[in-house]
Parts: sequence; C-alpha cells; structure tokens
Amino acid sequence: MRRPVALRLHAALATMAVAAATGVVLSMPEAAAAASGATGYATQNGGTTGGAGGQTVRATTGTQIHQALCGRAGSSTPITIEVEGTINHGNTTKVSGDSCSTAADRIELKQISNVTIVGVGNGAVFDQLGIHIRESSNIIIQNVTVRNVKKSGSPTSNGGDAIGMESGVRNVWVDHATLEASGGESEGYDGLFDMKDDTKYVTLSYSTLRNSGRGGLIGSSESDRSNGYVTFHHNLYENIDSRAPLLRGGIAHMYNNHYKSLNESGINSRAGAKAKVDNNYFEDSKDVLGTFYTDQAGSWQVSGNIYDNVTWSEPGEDNNPAGPDPQSNTTVSIPYPYTLDDASCVPDVVSSTAGAGKGLRVSDGNCSPQTPTPGPSDPTPSPTDPTPDPTDPPDPTDPPGGTNLSIGAGSDGTSKADGTSYGNVRDGDMSTYWSPAGSTGSVSVKWGSATTVSKINIREAAGSEGTIGSYRVVNHGTGAVLASGSGAGVITFPAVSLEKITFQITGASGTPKVAEFETYAG
Repeated sequence: MRRPVALRLHAALATMAVAAATGVVLSMPEAAAAASGATGYATQNGGTTGGAGGQTVRATTGTQIHQALCGRAGSSTPITIEVEGTINHGNTTKVSGDSCSTAADRIELKQISNVTIVGVGNGAVFDQLGIHIRESSNIIIQNVTVRNVKKSGSPTSNGGDAIGMESGVRNVWVDHATLEASGGESEGYDGLFDMKDDTKYVTLSYSTLRNSGRGGLIGSSESDRSNGYVTFHHNLYENIDSRAPLLRGGIAHMYNNHYKSLNESGINSRAGAKAKVDNNYFEDSKDVLGTFYTDQAGSWQVSGNIYDNVTWSEPGEDNNPAGPDPQSNTTVSIPYPYTLDDASCVPDVVSSTAGAGKGLRVSDGNCSPQTPTPGPSDPTPSPTDPTPDPTDPPDPTDPPGGTNLSIGAGSDGTSKADGTSYGNVRDGDMSTYWSPAGSTGSVSVKWGSATTVSKINIREAAGSEGTIGSYRVVNHGTGAVLASGSGAGVITFPAVSLEKITFQITGASGTPKVAEFETYAG
C-alpha cells in the first residue's frame, strides 16, 4: 500500500504576454548561460550546447514553441526559444513542418536537435502539459516549471511524465527546473523525469522534484538496459514515494543532492546498474539506497553521504537495502571533472540554488552559491562583480581609435534601418537603434573566426542617453564576464580572442536604445 503524497504545491508564476522577437544577435542572459554551462555526463559524447549559435525567439504559448521549431530551415538548425507565461492545453496545438513533428497534447521535441528552451521574465510554467523528447539530441531545458502532468483523468499528457525521454535520445541537459505533481499513480500521475529505450548522456542539475509517487526512472523494464550515463547533482527530491531514481542497467552519478521525505525508497539500483553516490544529504526518509522490488541486483559506490533520520527495512528476497551502514560494492569511473560540496552544507546550498526562478544560481564547490549572468527575472548584478570607478566614468564622446570591428562582422551598418535586429542599425545614424523587449536584454557581435577585442563603445540613440543602467560584457563562447558596471560609453577590458561578444543590459530606467555597438582591438 503506497502512502498518499502530501500536496505541498507552491504558487504558480504569473503570466505575461510578450511580443515575439527574432533576430540574428538577440539573446537573453539565461540563454547565454545555458549555451555554455552543461555539466556531468551531458558534457560527454561531443557535449550539450542546445541552440547556441542560432536564432533566438520568444514564445508565450505552446503553439508558438512548436511554430519556432517548425519554422527552422532544418530539423538540426540551432534555435533558442525563450518562454514566458503559462503553457497549457488551451494554447498548445499541433504545428506541421519539415523541421518538426509536433503534437497537441504535449511539447514535442521529436526527431530534432540543437534546441534550447529557457524560461525568462516572470517565468515559464508548463501546466498539466509534459515535455516529450524522442529520437532527438543536444537539447537544453532550463529555468522552467512543469507541473501536474497526468496519464489518467483529464487532461492527459505525455503518459503522465513531466519530462520524458525515449528512443535513441542523446545529450540532454535539464537545469534549474521545478518538476512537481499532486500525488501518485492512483491520482493519475506517473514519473517526473523518465528515460528509456536507449537514452544516454543526460544531466539533471539544480532542480526540484517533489510531491510525486515516482521521481523518475532510467529504463522502463528489467530488459531495457540500453540507457545510462546520467548525472544528478544539486537537486532537491522532496516528498517522493520512490524512484529517486530507479536505475535499470547503465551508470548514474548522484552527487550533492538533498533527499528529503523519501517515503518508501530512494535510489533504486537494479538489473545490473551501477550508481556512484557522493556527498548527498538524506533526511527523514526510508531505504534511501539499495535494490528494491526485484531479485535482479544492482550495485553502488558510496562516499561522503550523510544519513539524517533514515530508517532501513530488513533484507528480503526482493529487498536489498544498502543500510543501515551503506558500503560500496562496486567501483565507478567518472570521465568528467566535478567539485564536491561537503554533504553537511548540501541542504543550504540546494535550498538557495535548486529549481526555477532561482536566478540560475550554482555552487562554487565550496558551499557558497554563486549568481551567474543575471537574467530578466534576476537583473541585479552579483555583489562580487567588479565595481566601476565613479571617478573615471565612461565617456561616450571619446571613442577609441582604430577600426570598428563590428562593421567587419556584418552586424553594424550593413542593413537599412528598420526592424529589431542589431543588423538593421545603420552605422553613424543615431536615430536607428536596437531595443530589447523590456528593460533588460542582450545584443551581440559575432565574427566568423576568432577576433581580438579589448574595448567596446556602446552609444545610446539620440534622446535616450542615460537610460542604460547596469551591464555586463561577456565572452559568449565561455560565459566569462569581461567587464561590468553601469552606463553606456567606452568599456575597456584585457584583450581577449573570441568569436562572439555580448553586451548584457541587466538594469535600466526605461527601454534601452542601442544605436552603436562598436568593437575595437585596442
């Protein structure tokens, strides 16, 4: 008899309709972070970059998400889809096209590659609508909430999985997501994060999974052992009956997760699976590690974990708990670099970082949450950012000497002055400009090969001077912050060779209007 899952759902994020915007150089800070930050097994097999290098579009409905996928030149054309608002059955329809295969009752990522879906602004909530990844590769899903997806009752979606992957899926990174249900199978719900039928190289990081009978699985049956190479780190599993996760065959790495109120069982390694379990914090839970509900054993390697008020059942024919004193019975070699937080600080670190709407905060490996590139929902620069010298403010009337490299990049002065893309800004004409959809956003210059840059000049359109507040200058390829401060003008930083440089506006007194984004070698 399964215990009923307590209903502890949190308030939904507000909906805001935002006009769709496309352009060769438009991006938002979360998208930039997603493109350069995959961790764990998602970094293997060529890595996971999602829609990096492609067009960025905005979507406020499920239909618009499908339209963005179907509007690409091909099924592998890179794209970043920024989502804001509530996505549900009422605003999601099937869209047809040569570059997509969509459905009306879910967000369908089928037979495609090179896609990022990222929540921006006031947040993205997929309400009773699951995300299905099938026969696809190089997918990033970041900063979204998926809730109450049902396999029975009404409405139904995605077999009851919040996020489900199957059939030859490769390289998926799900990050800063909130996945939640309102009960177990008897209430119509299935898994929160499921992988089956040859799914490999997946990472789930800084996410919250809660209030569900089933956290997730790797392998749909004892014979489905073709899955694996999955990393789970800095996630919160809370009020979950079982499957945190269930692993059939393959290898999984769990580190720095906080498991709280696992009611029946937790990490269930079976059918020849291997689990490496490092520096996790298990709290107020039962049978948090072992082989359960089968006589086909799995194995585990454990180190540095804390078991706080954990109870263990007696071993039996179909029940092999690892405790009360968990010991390793296998070894697992991990091919990627990672840094472990001490298990003692995991609850605090995960509380500050895991889930959607947390500003994409991550741990530095020393029990200290860090704020990366801020997004529209978190526009305040990190207090650790360099502070501009108020005695030496940028002077927009004193431009650098030398060649404006932006013109050579084809992104300044090459098109007539209409539209929203920065490519439509006419060089030297201060009445033409690019603006983000709101008070924050990003504009970039991209070259076909590595170019050395040490100085940029941001000039605001006539009549809007002084609107730009805080900013960051970012090496788009690595995510490194080259400079930060406030106000437009000349910005200098150590010379760096890069292919794309991004000016991120993280605060403004109104809608910014960028008339010139000049770049210089010195």
